[in-house]
Amino acid sequence: MNKKNKTLRIVLLSMFTSIVILQTTVPFLGLIPIGPLSITIIQITIMIAAIVLGPKEGAIVGGVWGVITFVRAFTFPTSPIAPIVFTNPLISIVPRILIGVVAGFIFHKLLKNKIKDAAAMSIAGIAGSLTNTLLVLGLIYIFYRDPYANYLKMDISELLPALLGIVGTNGVTEAILSAIFVPIISKTLMKIRK
Repeated sequence: MNKKNKTLRIVLLSMFTSIVILQTTVPFLGLIPIGPLSITIIQITIMIAAIVLGPKEGAIVGGVWGVITFVRAFTFPTSPIAPIVFTNPLISIVPRILIGVVAGFIFHKLLKNKIKDAAAMSIAGIAGSLTNTLLVLGLIYIFYRDPYANYLKMDISELLPALLGIVGTNGVTEAILSAIFVPIISKTLMKIRK
């Protein structure tokens, strides 16, 4: 890798990291409130980083989001349940890292040069988004069933259908947004990079 290309990669990685820090710390930059839903769009930045730069860089940007989520759970929680759930790095950090790994791997290793780039980017966007949703909610169910059910004021037997409802509303909406915006932004950045 030549010096110019290496410098560009560092600049882009820094840019993506800065965007994630802003999206995570400035209210409403990383979330779109739509009625009762709060749609997270931070993962889109991570997936774009993974597609433009690669899975390793996507994992780094995702890790930044995860670490901020972890630290905020102790210092400035975003909800009453955050200090219980997101103080566990398996829930706050690992799924965020895996967004970049999954999206980058699917695009660069599985689909690139096999199907059109836009379609590959959309599929990578859907997979990365669902990775985050399913891992966070699945791990909450595994580790924090009782406190989460108490927080939602429901019986433990109602928790799994409620979590599946979140997947069906927020998760699917986030995946659709990712499928639309990841290719649009990634293709533009890849053209500029060339």
